Amino acid sequence: MTKKITSTISSRRTFLKTSLGVAAAAGFPTIVPSTVFGELSPSNRINVGAIGVGRISRGHDLPGIWKYDQARIMAVCDLDDNRVELGKTLINGYYSKKTGKPYDGVTGYHHYRELLANKDIDAVVISTPDHQHAILAVDAVRAKKDVYLQKPASLTISEGRHMSDQVTASARILQIGSQQRSWKQFYRACELVRNGRIGEIKHVEIGLPGDPAGGDATKMPVPAGFQYDAWLGSTPEIYYTVDRVMPTKDFSRPGWLRMEQFGAGMITGWGAHHVDTAHWGINTELTGPVEIWGTAEFPTSGLWNVHGKFLTHAIYANGITMDISGDFPNGIKWYGTKGWIFVTRDEMTTPTAAAGQTTKIEPLMASDPKILDSVIGPNEVHLYQSDDQHGNWLECIKTRKAPTAPAEIGHRACSTCLLHHIAMKTKRHLHWDPAKERFINDDAANAMLSRPQRAPYVMVA
Repeated sequence: MTKKITSTISSRRTFLKTSLGVAAAAGFPTIVPSTVFGELSPSNRINVGAIGVGRISRGHDLPGIWKYDQARIMAVCDLDDNRVELGKTLINGYYSKKTGKPYDGVTGYHHYRELLANKDIDAVVISTPDHQHAILAVDAVRAKKDVYLQKPASLTISEGRHMSDQVTASARILQIGSQQRSWKQFYRACELVRNGRIGEIKHVEIGLPGDPAGGDATKMPVPAGFQYDAWLGSTPEIYYTVDRVMPTKDFSRPGWLRMEQFGAGMITGWGAHHVDTAHWGINTELTGPVEIWGTAEFPTSGLWNVHGKFLTHAIYANGITMDISGDFPNGIKWYGTKGWIFVTRDEMTTPTAAAGQTTKIEPLMASDPKILDSVIGPNEVHLYQSDDQHGNWLECIKTRKAPTAPAEIGHRACSTCLLHHIAMKTKRHLHWDPAKERFINDDAANAMLSRPQRAPYVMVA
C-alpha cells in the first residue's frame, strides 16, 4: 500500500482557477504554426514517447500527435514485443510517407522506465489499460516529462488524488484525453448552459452505452513475448486468458475493458467523457456530488464482470441533480427553468422501431432551436476554447499554460464516475465530502476508495 498523500485542496484550486482563467483569456490558437519554431527543427521540436501502442494509441493518440510538425514520435513502449515492432513500423511508415524519404527513427522499449530514462524524450502519451494510468503518469512527471494521459484518470479515487497532487507539485503539463472539450458542439453547449440560456440548471441526464456479459474463462498459456505479470501490474495475480486481456491477432476492442480488475466498465470508460462535459456546463469541474445512490445489474456468468443495465443518481451542493443510465440517449442533457440543451458526438445513432435500423442523433439540440443561435456577449462567460486535444497539449508544452483538461479536472470527472460505481456496488445512499474526498460516516464505502497494490508495481509516495 502507498502512504496517504496530504491534500492541499485550497491551494490547488487557487492555482487551477488562476491558470485556467489566464489560458482562456489569452485565447491562444490550438497549436503554434510550424513557421514559428522552424518545421522539424530539432531544437524546437517536442520529442514524444508513446507508452502503450495498442488500439487507442494506433487509432487515436499517435495520429493525433504525428500530424503536428512541432512533434516527433521518437519512441514506443509496450509489454508485448509484437506491438512494439508494429508500433515502430506504423510510425516509421507515416514519417517516411510524409517526408518522401526512408525513415527509421523510432526506438522500441519493453519497459516504460527505460523510455522515461531517455533524456531526449520531452513528453509521453500514455495509452495503456486503465489500471496503469495514474501510476505511469506519476512516474512520468517525476521523470520531468509532460504527459498526455488517456482517460479515465485512475483506477481508484485514491490513486487519482495522488496523481493530481504529484502533477501539481511537478509543474509538468498533463492533458487528460477528454477530447470532447475540443469538439465544437460540446464547447458551444457548455457556454450556452453556463450563460443561462436555459435558465437556472436543475437537473442533468447522462446516457452511456453498455457492455455485454460473456467472455471465455478458459486458462491459456501466456503468449511468447508478452510480459503478462507486468501487464497485470498493481492488480492481483491471476491466470492468463485472452478474453481477460486483449486480442493477439488484431487491435479490436479488448476484454480488459469488461473486467473490474482493470476498470469499472462504461461508467468510467465513457462516463469520464460525459461527466466531464456535464461538470463543465454546471461549473463543478473542481468538486463533485455530495450524495450518490443507485442500482445496477452485474453478470452472473461468464468472464466479464463490469456493470450492465444501471441507473444512478447524484445531488451536488448547489442543488443540481444528476442521473446516469444506459436508458438515456448517449450524451448529456441539461434541464433548466427555461428549457433544455442536449449534446452528443457526431457519429451517435439510436435504434428505431424497425428492427436492425438506426437513426442518427443530432449532435446539438435545444428545447427551442433559437437558443442555439444565441450570441455570447463580451461580458459573459467564455470557456477555454480548444480545437484539438492533442494540439492543445503540444501548444501548452511550449507555452507552459494550463491545458483544457488538466490533471485535477480529469481526476474530478473520474472520481465522480467512481462514486457512481461505488454506489452500484454498495446499493446504499452515500454521502460524500468533495473537499476531503471521503464518505461521511461510512467506513465500508471509504475502504473502496483504494485497492491493495501488488509489489513491485506500487505507486510510490
